[in-house]
Amino acid sequence: MALNKQVPFIGVDIGGSHITAALVDCTAYSVIEDSLKRERVASKDSAPVIFDAWAAALQPLITGFSAGEVKIGIAMPGPFNYQEGIALFKNVKKYDSLYGMDVGKVLSERLGISRDHIIFINDAEAFLRGELAAGAAAGKHKAIGITLGTGLGSASNCKGDVVDVNRAALPFLDQHAEEYLSTRWFLGRYQELTGHELKNVEELLNTAEPDLKNQIFDEFATNLAAFINDFIADEDPEVLVIGGNIARTWDHFMPRLEQLIVNKNVVITQTRMWESAALVGAACIWLNQ
Repeated sequence: MALNKQVPFIGVDIGGSHITAALVDCTAYSVIEDSLKRERVASKDSAPVIFDAWAAALQPLITGFSAGEVKIGIAMPGPFNYQEGIALFKNVKKYDSLYGMDVGKVLSERLGISRDHIIFINDAEAFLRGELAAGAAAGKHKAIGITLGTGLGSASNCKGDVVDVNRAALPFLDQHAEEYLSTRWFLGRYQELTGHELKNVEELLNTAEPDLKNQIFDEFATNLAAFINDFIADEDPEVLVIGGNIARTWDHFMPRLEQLIVNKNVVITQTRMWESAALVGAACIWLNQ
C-alpha cells in the first residue's frame, strides 16, 4: 500500500462489535480506500483483549509515518468523556471492562504516539460531520442525523456547531428511545411474536414470513416516525440523514415512515457515505484544532 505522506490523518470508528480505521484525505474529505482496516472486537471481553483488537487495526496505518506526524480522530459511542478520553461504559453490554480507564493514554502507549495526537468525538457527531462535508447533507446549512444500529445516535448542527444531542436517552413510550430504535428492538419483538431468537436484523429479512416481516417493520417505522417528528420539531432542519446498519433495510420501513412524517418540507435521505462518514468526520476534526 502506497502511503500518502501529505495525509497523516487517521479516522477510526468504534462499534459495538468492530473497529474500522483508515487514512483520510482531509482536503477531499474522503477515505483512502486501500488503507481501510477492520477488526472484530469482543466488546464484552477484558480490557487487554479489546485494546489488542484496536491496536491491530491501527498499527499498520501508523507504519511509514513518524510518530510526530500521525493524528488520530476516534468516533466513539457513549457514554464517554470525550474531552479527557475516559471510558464511562457501565452496564451497557459493551466495553464495560474499560470503565474509568484513560483510553487515550493506553492507546498512545500501545501505538507509540503522543497522547496529544489522539482526539475523541461522539460517533453520531462524527457521522453528521462527514455527511455535511461530503455526503447527503453537503451544501445544507441545517442538518440532523441519526444512526440506527446496535444503538441509536443523534446529532444536529441546527443551533450552530455540530453536536451530539443524545436523544436516545429521552423518555419514549414506556422506556427510552434507544429501546425501540435499535437492533435489540427488532430481535426482542421477533421473539415476542414467535418465541424464537434471531442473531441480527439480516436474519429477520432472510427468514421471516412476509406478513410477519411487514408487521415488524411497520411497527418500527411508526416508532421511528414519532421519534423523528419530535426531533424535527425541536431542530427545524433542512435535511435528515439516516445511517447505521438498519438504514440498509431502507425499502422495508421508508414507505410507511414517509406517510407518518408531519413536516414534509424536510428532506429525509439515506446516508451516501456509510461507514466513511464517521471516519471522515472523526479524522477531519483536526482541521478545527
